[in-house]
Amino acid sequence: MTSPSSTPASPARAGLDEDLALALRLADAADAQTLPRFDSADLEVSRKADRSHVTDADLAAERAIRDILATERPDDGIFGEEYGRDDDAPRRWIIDPIDGTANFLRGVPAWGTMIALDIEGYPRLGVVSSPAMRRRWWAAEGLGAWTSVDGGEPRPLRVSDVADLDDASVSFQSIAQWDDAGHLDELITLSRRVWRDRAYGDIWSYMLLAEGRLEFVAEFDVKEYDLAAAAAIVTEAGGRMTSFDGAPTIAEGSALATNGVLHDAFLELLAAPPQATT
Repeated sequence: MTSPSSTPASPARAGLDEDLALALRLADAADAQTLPRFDSADLEVSRKADRSHVTDADLAAERAIRDILATERPDDGIFGEEYGRDDDAPRRWIIDPIDGTANFLRGVPAWGTMIALDIEGYPRLGVVSSPAMRRRWWAAEGLGAWTSVDGGEPRPLRVSDVADLDDASVSFQSIAQWDDAGHLDELITLSRRVWRDRAYGDIWSYMLLAEGRLEFVAEFDVKEYDLAAAAAIVTEAGGRMTSFDGAPTIAEGSALATNGVLHDAFLELLAAPPQATT
């Protein structure tokens, strides 16, 4: 998948227009490594220290991104899932070369490369590229949030205006994840309160939220590289992302993203004591 032929005209926050153009090129470089290896019979797979899978495509994609940044942004820091943290510079690129590696391994197309630019502790820019689904999403502070199919005409993203929990559609990642985090009761409470609950999974859930198709996404046991690009896109699309307990950070190992209108209502619902069933 290649970058759209033109980025949308919009008032630019100083410097971010150039950074966004670079981020889109970084996504092109990652796609060139990942898509040819998707559903490949000779995919090389190993396990990391935490027992999670890593493939040759993960490693190649992150190397491709790092090589470009070393040339074009040598003073910026980099924090990637596979090769770690190079520097704690005020400007820091946060990379997840393949978010949804389990899907990638099983031939499920819901995976993507996540690229974010964190400036002084806040993700100001994000790109998510999902070449197997022929989709890309991107945003930068002050430049709006956008998506395109097959590199076609960009269209703006905007979260929904649903304002009642009874009408909300939510994505919860997985039952096991919530159970392991000690929040299974809260998940049951959530499912009983909203209109519809599904586990779309990984980065796609956040992009559906930014597109206005969901009102809530939450997950646990996550790192900054799992969330930074999504946070930039969801926020610029008008949504809100915090930790699960409402702290304004993506660095506490959990995430709760909403359309913004319902954020406080979701926090209140999930913090309430579970109701006994008969």
